[in-house]
Amino acid sequence: MKHDQDYWDRRWLDQQTGWDIGYPATPFVEYAKQLHEKNIKILIPGCGNAYEAQHLHEEGFNNVWVIDISPLALESFKKRVPSFPESHLIEGDFFALKEQFDLILEQTFFCALHPSQREAYCEHMLSLLSEGGKLVGVLFNDPLFTDHPPYGGSLEEYKEFFPKYFKLNVLEECKNSIAPRAGREVFINFEAK
Repeated sequence: MKHDQDYWDRRWLDQQTGWDIGYPATPFVEYAKQLHEKNIKILIPGCGNAYEAQHLHEEGFNNVWVIDISPLALESFKKRVPSFPESHLIEGDFFALKEQFDLILEQTFFCALHPSQREAYCEHMLSLLSEGGKLVGVLFNDPLFTDHPPYGGSLEEYKEFFPKYFKLNVLEECKNSIAPRAGREVFINFEAK
């Protein structure tokens, strides 16, 4: 089951955006404090309102890119953050993207994809990461739903699945999740093999 642009546009129009917390999630804010090179090329896939991109932009990171299949998401972000470079807003399918990034931030994108797309997710992530590039973020450690997003997962499942594709620098329970997700997320820091 693939969720296309129409599906996500309907979610935006019907205000079914439960993933949108209204601010950058704590794990990303804390991780960004460790980044000192402001020119690294960063991608946020399935960006939604892209609060993390806004935070990085305001902190002086000048090579942040976002992609979303829904133009409504990008329009909302553009209105809120007019100083963000318009050329860094990519409307389209993540799986069609053909660029290289030093860092990709995972925030509610993996869980938006049907589990049948997880192999393709990993393969495409690897194609987008530059040598030594990293995939960093949070994944749900919660079964959630099986018939619609967000699709869940578990730490045990991830420990079996991701080593086929990445060097796992960190894969552990997230200690600084936002309150509604506390105890339900894992933090990841994976490196392209």
